[in-house]
Amino acid sequence: MNLRSSLKKISILKWPVSFFRSIRRKQSVAKVIREFAEFSRDWHMYKKLPQNPSFALATRNLYPRLFDKTTTTALDPVYFYQNSWCAKKIFEHKPTSHIDVGSDAKFVGIISQYVPTTMVDIRPLPLTLPGLSFIEGSILSLPFKSGTISSLSSICVIEHIGLGRYGDPLDPFGSEKAAQELTRVLSVGGMLYISVPVDQHNTVYFNAHRAFTREYILKLFDKLVVVEEKYVHGTNMYDTYDAKKGPGTGLYCFKKM
Repeated sequence: MNLRSSLKKISILKWPVSFFRSIRRKQSVAKVIREFAEFSRDWHMYKKLPQNPSFALATRNLYPRLFDKTTTTALDPVYFYQNSWCAKKIFEHKPTSHIDVGSDAKFVGIISQYVPTTMVDIRPLPLTLPGLSFIEGSILSLPFKSGTISSLSSICVIEHIGLGRYGDPLDPFGSEKAAQELTRVLSVGGMLYISVPVDQHNTVYFNAHRAFTREYILKLFDKLVVVEEKYVHGTNMYDTYDAKKGPGTGLYCFKKM
């Protein structure tokens, strides 16, 4: 570590090291060269400007971020829509506590700042946050008694179960078993929020995910009542499913009656 720290202080090495680190990103070499050249121009122009004496400027502190100059805000429309939708539904329902199973940790962290939240996942959460608790567990065997959870979410999860992508055991019926467990622990009057890929046919895209027909998702949760459903296709969200729009993501709010 001492040698590494010493090498970092050698200014002349910062340029080649920064360049080769950039090549390791998932971008074409041509794009890296183009963006790195623009970064170099910006650096030399910045140095010629009257400098702010409150900040140190040195070559050894170069920190290229080459791919952030985009014409629109870079984001995944599916996660943007589904996380915003689920958060809104939870806040509208105003539960005294909430349980999430396997959803995106950043989303769960935000939810926990409005309602005490317990996250369940097979992979330990390495961070702590007031309002957020963690239980290591599987969606195939949830650590809760039947009918005890009044507010439950599992966003973009059940399509992955049994494909081994996240270290879980291989199981061709993983999605069906996950749906049964979510239904089991939900209390009467309880709300369940899920999202899954939807398409015209049930399909396994091993080992990324499964896609489901709308009819099959409703069958998996046939003991629950659909309160609301939304569908994300491209950069838009729709209130109803239209097979003509092709593959998309279905967002479902269920209630146990």
